[in-house]
Amino acid sequence: MPRAPELFDECRMVHARGELDPTTVAPLAHALEEARTGHGRVFLIVDLREVTFADGSILEPLCAAWDDCRARQGWVRVVHSSTAIELVLLGGDVLGRFPAHASAQDAWTAAAPEAP
Repeated sequence: MPRAPELFDECRMVHARGELDPTTVAPLAHALEEARTGHGRVFLIVDLREVTFADGSILEPLCAAWDDCRARQGWVRVVHSSTAIELVLLGGDVLGRFPAHASAQDAWTAAAPEAP
């Protein structure tokens, strides 16, 4: 279950943990939407380090967040070290958008990805 978004410098963070599948992804989707409320530029870090299982159901909320943040001259970055999550992102053809970052600090200081 995701925790409420929190502020990290000028960046918003969403943390998720446990299993993320079609029956459990709604709280993550809601947290991602909540983190993007308001106007102006949004920088969003999604911390998936405590996720024990994820399937393709994470793709739609992550891509919706990506589209919204990019339209507002911001970005979305994902923190994880899971081969399974990497395979889901690869299978969804969005690994270029969401390369793995080791920590929130790494995600905050990373160069913007070159993905579409």
